[in-house]
Amino acid sequence: MEPILELHSPRLRLRQWRGDADLDGFAAMCADPQMMRYFPATLSRLETAALIGRIRGHFNEYGFGLWALEHTATGEFIGLTGLARVNFDAHFVPAVEIGWRLAREHWGLGYASEAAYTCLACAFGQLALEQVVAFTAEANVPSQKVMQAVGMACDPGDDFDHPALPAGHPLRRHRLFRIGRAQWQQGLYDASV
Repeated sequence: MEPILELHSPRLRLRQWRGDADLDGFAAMCADPQMMRYFPATLSRLETAALIGRIRGHFNEYGFGLWALEHTATGEFIGLTGLARVNFDAHFVPAVEIGWRLAREHWGLGYASEAAYTCLACAFGQLALEQVVAFTAEANVPSQKVMQAVGMACDPGDDFDHPALPAGHPLRRHRLFRIGRAQWQQGLYDASV
């Protein structure tokens, strides 16, 4: 499959990753303890570069992935949003997840929901997926609100312990959200941005 290089929403451009300019912005985000508080650890610049490499590899293998997120009006890199195959064993795998990570100064402006709508439209349109999942640590209420805003629902029976985190880790317990193509097509969400 040819990679889907770019998606657009009213205020945002989801695009392929660019060299040092994106690395600089993303590395600053990944080194910010407040932004990374629901992740196991902050990332160094080298670890962030390796993550971008894995994202590019995912695009090459599957034709979709985590796009760099840019504000259309300013051209500013503000984070990432996209779709990725879940790469660990769990009761809901195989699955494609939707995820986002935005720089702190762009929180609370509706960008995560707007970009997520755009990704879900791609998932159920161009990619013809049957279902998309999202998951996050139980404590990550802001991300769960975005999941709910884009029409995803959770069942407490789906909650799981993330296998990459050791027993007793405060972020190990995760909530799983899902949305199916049928719910998306029926419009059981608020697509206004």
